Amino acid sequence: MPEAAPPFNREIGLTVARPQRSRPDQPSKLAPLQALVAADLDQVNQLILARLDSPVSLIPQLAGHLVASGGKRVRPMLTLAAARLCGYAGRRQLGLAAAVEFIHTATLLHDDVVDESSLRRGSATANAIWGNKSSVLVGDFLFARAFQLMVEDQSLEVLRILSDAAAVIAEGEVAQLLTANDTETTESAYMAVIKAKTATLFAAAAELGAVVADRPAAEAAALRCYGEALGIAFQLIDDVLDYSAREVVLGKSVGDDFRDGKITLPVVLAFARGNDEERRFWQRTLERSEQSEADLPRAIELLERRDALAESFQRACAYGDTARAALAGFADNPAKAALLDLVDFCVERAY
Repeated sequence: MPEAAPPFNREIGLTVARPQRSRPDQPSKLAPLQALVAADLDQVNQLILARLDSPVSLIPQLAGHLVASGGKRVRPMLTLAAARLCGYAGRRQLGLAAAVEFIHTATLLHDDVVDESSLRRGSATANAIWGNKSSVLVGDFLFARAFQLMVEDQSLEVLRILSDAAAVIAEGEVAQLLTANDTETTESAYMAVIKAKTATLFAAAAELGAVVADRPAAEAAALRCYGEALGIAFQLIDDVLDYSAREVVLGKSVGDDFRDGKITLPVVLAFARGNDEERRFWQRTLERSEQSEADLPRAIELLERRDALAESFQRACAYGDTARAALAGFADNPAKAALLDLVDFCVERAY
């Protein structure tokens, strides 16, 4: 980590560090990955729609609402690109990418119920439209569909990777409940939660590429390391964006984490560095949920004062570097270049 934080851009509330911000006329760093896997992803999307079919009409309605709500499909694209990186030319990655997306979508449905969220990616959440009971049960259906796809792949290693991931994600959800609204949450406890909740599925999605290609264990481990570091960086940027981004960037209301009393890394850092008056502010607003309209701007001011947003951004950059380094042993090719660009994309969302 740098000894001193780089300059702080107060217009958007983020440290202007690396990578450099792209000009508006420049393509997104996600574009090379999207182009690389476009044909495969189209087949994955078709498979997802086919597997959403059910005689119980609410299932395709509710699940289709979330699946079609504008997500970038980063996790399934990870599986598709990792398979290409490893030289795989078959079709197993298609079903597994769909399984990864089903697991992700199921966790979103459950998350929105637990968080009582009403907006995701700029649209009403499924639970806001159909209610909590329906959302939970359809989430269970999607988990079941994911396991069907795993079994159809006929690989115990694939089943182990994804079933382990599903278990760890669930543990992360429960661990997050234990830290909810708790300003005494430690940095290590918070990092353990995001590693379980977010990074685990990124790691599994990437590792699957090496498994279907029957590559050596070292390559599978490298891709798993890449995915885990990428997932942590992705979540840390989300943490920062909640206190700085416009809704169109984040896909949810700015300050949602604050209003929900969520303890994220910027809050953990600001609380630890704050004086008694500042800590009382965090305890009132996050633990007791006593908030006024003036409290979000005050929270942002305290996060800036304690360099909590700047340092969280720097941490994300460091995990991005770890992800890049994990790919060093792979031959240079379009898939590797796209996966490296994906790291930049995840961090550049902060701009």
